[in-house]
Amino acid sequence: MYHISVGDIYHTTIVYILLFCLQYILSLLLFVVKNISMFTLNSSVHSINTRRCFDLYLPAVHLTKVQKGIYYSGAKVFNSLPPSIKCLSNDIRRFKSTLKKFLLEGSFYTVQEYFDCSSSNNPKLEKFY
Repeated sequence: MYHISVGDIYHTTIVYILLFCLQYILSLLLFVVKNISMFTLNSSVHSINTRRCFDLYLPAVHLTKVQKGIYYSGAKVFNSLPPSIKCLSNDIRRFKSTLKKFLLEGSFYTVQEYFDCSSSNNPKLEKFY
């Protein structure tokens, strides 16, 4: 029989949630990069040259079921990546290693924290932007 304190259980739970969130983001992004041909670029939808022309196109959808699907959420997570990581998407090995460093240094506990991150509110991530 093992003696485990409540503090140990709480600490383990937080680490597990962190790892699960990071694994979810990593899995989504690897799916997108490996299946990039399934996605449409914004530049293919319209001819206006904007700063987001090389982002993945997000169709206007209103159903939560579609927004939580791998296609839509994968494109949304990919579009939130720093440009220095997006440009590595042609080399999956470098993309994956750089992405892991970014996620671990960002210490994202939720997917929303990932979307809210920028170099201005997290100095450790400055080198990625």
